[in-house]
Amino acid sequence: MDFFRQHILTIVAFWPVAGVIVLVFLNKENKTLIRWWANFVAFAGFVISLPIWFWFDFENSDQMQFIQKVPWIQNLGVEYHVGIDGISLLLVMLTTLLGPLALLSSWDAIDNRLKEYYAFLLMLQTGMIGVFISLDFFLFYVFWEVMLVPMYFLIGVWGGSRKLYAAIKFFLYTLFGSVLLLLGILALYFAYPGMAAQQPSLAAEFGTAHTFNVLAFQAMGSFLPAGLQWWIFLAFFVGFAIKVPMFPFHTWLPDAHVEAPTAGSVILAGVLLKMGTYGFLRFSLPMLPEGTKAFIPLMITLSIVGIVYGALVAMMQPDMKKLVAYSSVSHMGFVTLGMFALNPNGLNGSIIQQINHGISTGALFLIVGMIYERRHTREISQFGGISHVMPVFAVVFLIMTMSSIGLPLLNGFIGEFTILMGALQANLWYAIAAGSGIVLGAAYMLWLYQRTMFGTLDNPANQKLLDMNFREIVTVAPLIIMAFWIGLYPAPFFKAVEKPVNKIVLKVRPDFFQGAPQLNAGQPAVPAQGDAR
Repeated sequence: MDFFRQHILTIVAFWPVAGVIVLVFLNKENKTLIRWWANFVAFAGFVISLPIWFWFDFENSDQMQFIQKVPWIQNLGVEYHVGIDGISLLLVMLTTLLGPLALLSSWDAIDNRLKEYYAFLLMLQTGMIGVFISLDFFLFYVFWEVMLVPMYFLIGVWGGSRKLYAAIKFFLYTLFGSVLLLLGILALYFAYPGMAAQQPSLAAEFGTAHTFNVLAFQAMGSFLPAGLQWWIFLAFFVGFAIKVPMFPFHTWLPDAHVEAPTAGSVILAGVLLKMGTYGFLRFSLPMLPEGTKAFIPLMITLSIVGIVYGALVAMMQPDMKKLVAYSSVSHMGFVTLGMFALNPNGLNGSIIQQINHGISTGALFLIVGMIYERRHTREISQFGGISHVMPVFAVVFLIMTMSSIGLPLLNGFIGEFTILMGALQANLWYAIAAGSGIVLGAAYMLWLYQRTMFGTLDNPANQKLLDMNFREIVTVAPLIIMAFWIGLYPAPFFKAVEKPVNKIVLKVRPDFFQGAPQLNAGQPAVPAQGDAR
């Protein structure tokens, strides 16, 4: 048990790869066995990850836990260094939850090249978890790039009619961002000895030689010259903004979503987009405080434009999947708005809303996939009155629609409410602009639901549709449970992120709290007198 506890992050991250190794030796003609094995590996991965939640010390959620550190490429200062804090905890658990649900949704949907399909989904799981647990920049970048390849093939091989265009566009956009991200990492790497020379006490802990240690850069990043911080922030910004995706880097997302298989869309919306926002939280804000402050107006402006633009474009979509895809642009704009409000309420809401978006939008893509498997069309005009023949489906769709809108007692309300508090604390106009996005979001989601579920059942192709089967109910049930859990009792989630958030705020804006030196990082945030934010 001690060995398992000490290595649990590595085991959780590489368990899917172990499953892929076995999968390779299975007979490709035995499709039933391949399906059962891949789903078992994914579900077991979730079970293996559960002890992380129960063993995690929430009282010290701002400290890295379950740390494992092994020398790797010593002459470059590279280590296999992993660990999680409260922010990473939520994202790792979200990943291990959505992974098996995505695989289960593919049971009847995918029938060709089955072994390769499940192998890519499982490898994608390893890449995503690796990003969230890496405490070494080199290791982080390896995982960041590793996840690009499986998603490219998932879209390009099992996607829709324009799959090659969407896959290549996704690959090129992400690769361009990754190159700039790498340049920013290398700039930090070569600047580190100079930072260490200014801080002998910290250098005694982390050393003076070149390193990729994330914790070292978080401790010393503020000693970088402001000009260099700005350039590195811009390099990171492009890499992370493309992944989010922030306006105007969003154009790859609708194409990728529409052409990807259902499981690919669930993973893309539920987890992959969060890698960009996680990058801002883990690297840009704590390592580059001066760079962050210099670009707050730009980040806020792009976030607000993304909120309103994504919602307006979603309202005009005739395709259900594209509507949900553009809703992601709007919702992720909320996430970045809360983040760059740079106060505890905004940041807390930003992180919680990342989890909420993974749950609600992941469920909506599952729902769209279910109706597509029955009708082989996603055109909204082809539907109407579906609730008459699919009542269980209609109830599930309604719950997740309300979750996406932000109805009180469901998860979306908690995130949006907290982000609005943070935006209002920063600037009244930020909150007003964000509020307009909520109204528009309710409009396009209710319009979608009303057009498809209500009205007369006059299309003969819809009159004999089968309601959700047991497998489909099992697929969406965990997300419904999570939506109500976070909506009714979000305290554990806020407890996980409260101290890491306060730590970030103090790093970027050390004068935010009254009497900051005496303040316990876990206490409620109190703005300093005269602070406009």
